Amino acid sequence: MRTYNDLCGIARALDVIGERWALLVVRELMLGPKRFSDLRKGLPGVGPDMLAARLRDLEAAGVVARRKLEPPANARVYELTDKGRALRPALLELGRWGSSLPPRPDAAFSPDSAVLALATLFDPEADPRLEATFALRLDGQMFTARVAGGEIDVSRGSPPEPAATISASPRTLAAVLWHGCEPAAAERAGELEIDGDRRAVRRFLGLFPLSA
Repeated sequence: MRTYNDLCGIARALDVIGERWALLVVRELMLGPKRFSDLRKGLPGVGPDMLAARLRDLEAAGVVARRKLEPPANARVYELTDKGRALRPALLELGRWGSSLPPRPDAAFSPDSAVLALATLFDPEADPRLEATFALRLDGQMFTARVAGGEIDVSRGSPPEPAATISASPRTLAAVLWHGCEPAAAERAGELEIDGDRRAVRRFLGLFPLSA
């Protein structure tokens, strides 16, 4: 493994997660385990050999673990260890800093990165009284966003009784949240679907101002 050979904690961290694609692999696993093929879908720019190499490096460093699902699934998945999950605050702060930089128009935007962007840009002062749970269906994948007590919790999977379900592609969600697309216009175009408490959804969509 390449190393900066520097005693500083930042340098030692970069020895583990500073290689190309390593931190994005961590991002894709932050909301739960994934199969190799699912990781490739979330990271369309990475080749299979490079992804396999990064996973080996992260496993060796104790950041990622591999396990076999019980039958009938009979598949191997990768998941973060406690050491890997401890990167969440740093990952969200890095996302908050990066959100102020101009994006490339053709850049990929996976469902997991869209959901983590909600946690990154959540502003508890935008609507401090909102307490509700929402289901997010992004490119067919289900996620949960719970807002309560001035905090947001995001996770993979469907909540049992959401106030509303928001269905869209990650790009459409980003357009509505941060790029001036009106929800009604996205609905008319068939790119956004809201099922449930529409007023709660309007309040929810106002919780994520883009960083200055």
